[in-house]
Amino acid sequence: MKKISYFVIALIVSALTVPSLSAQTKMVGGAAMYPTKDIIDNAVNSKDHTTLVAAVKAAGLVETLKGKGPFTVFAPTNAAFDMLPAGTVATLLKPENKGMLTTILTYHVLAGNHSSADLAAKIKAGKGTAEFTTVSGGKLWAMMKGKNIVLKDENGAMAKVSIADVNQSNGVIHVIDHVVTPRKK
Repeated sequence: MKKISYFVIALIVSALTVPSLSAQTKMVGGAAMYPTKDIIDNAVNSKDHTTLVAAVKAAGLVETLKGKGPFTVFAPTNAAFDMLPAGTVATLLKPENKGMLTTILTYHVLAGNHSSADLAAKIKAGKGTAEFTTVSGGKLWAMMKGKNIVLKDENGAMAKVSIADVNQSNGVIHVIDHVVTPRKK
């Protein structure tokens, strides 16, 4: 009887303290994003991020985003890239524009693992705005619009986080509805 009691108690404690894998797994672009996989291994499965994945490959950032991290990636959807002026993506994907493409992509990345709760806490501490330095060295601001986290880039353009806290083995992805860009130099 004692063996069964200890087993039941251990099972209950385990269920209460270890979040289930399915509870942490989110669907993005019709694909499950597993927290045990890295940013690239998950992103390549999202049908909503094929343009982003192609851009990451063209910029030579695959190995970086498969690295230890942690990274926070604000991941624009294909629809977000489609909102850019006609021909922009094709121009950026040309080999001669790799530097510019890399700067734009790394502008979407923060060092560290910043959950939506972390972002919201920093926004509150900043009295409505939190300033971040991106991996590219540019500034990006986060604020709340109702219950949504929105980003403002150096050009004043805004992007809303549409899917937050897509946990990865090497960080977190927040899906955004617009491409953010650094100030043109």
